[in-house]
Amino acid sequence: MLVRFILSILTLVVALPAAAGDFAIDTAHSSVGFKVAHLVVSKTRGSFQAFSGRIHLDEENIARSTVAVTIDVASLSTANEKRDEHLRSPDFFDVESHPQITFKSTSVKKSGSGHVAIGELTIRGVSHRVDLPFVVNGPITDPWGNQRIGVQIKPITIDRRDFGLTWSQALETGGLMVGNEIEIEIEVEAVQVKDSTGS
Repeated sequence: MLVRFILSILTLVVALPAAAGDFAIDTAHSSVGFKVAHLVVSKTRGSFQAFSGRIHLDEENIARSTVAVTIDVASLSTANEKRDEHLRSPDFFDVESHPQITFKSTSVKKSGSGHVAIGELTIRGVSHRVDLPFVVNGPITDPWGNQRIGVQIKPITIDRRDFGLTWSQALETGGLMVGNEIEIEIEVEAVQVKDSTGS
């Protein structure tokens, strides 16, 4: 009886479908956030409200997968309009000259129990390699018949100075008004593009 039970569980696991196809990020159920040290003693959080992206996913041959994301920098919000305007200015993101942040994968590979997307992150016209470790949840079928996946991305930390975001002020007590390390937190839900075959 125990053997039969174990075999039935194994059969169920094997039968679970691998996610495959082209998926568009559902911005209503996704988020792109960041946090940075402020005056050494605390952290300020913010997010981007407008972004889009495409994921081509092939879990049976993960090397064929691709990721491309575009963020509208002007959509940033830290819940303080004066601060947001400063962040949009040439002191930081310089939105008029560099309206978008982009990430485009150059390769995707298996990593432990998940995957990692290796690609170019471009901020303020400067590009650097970034590794995004992620795990795919799903696919599932929503009530409207759409295939959906969740992409659980491990938070990453970048040095803003690497991308030309160098403005800050030294404090008399030591440290900086704005920290140099920015932690990026991304939550993704994506819906399969109609007629996507995954080929």
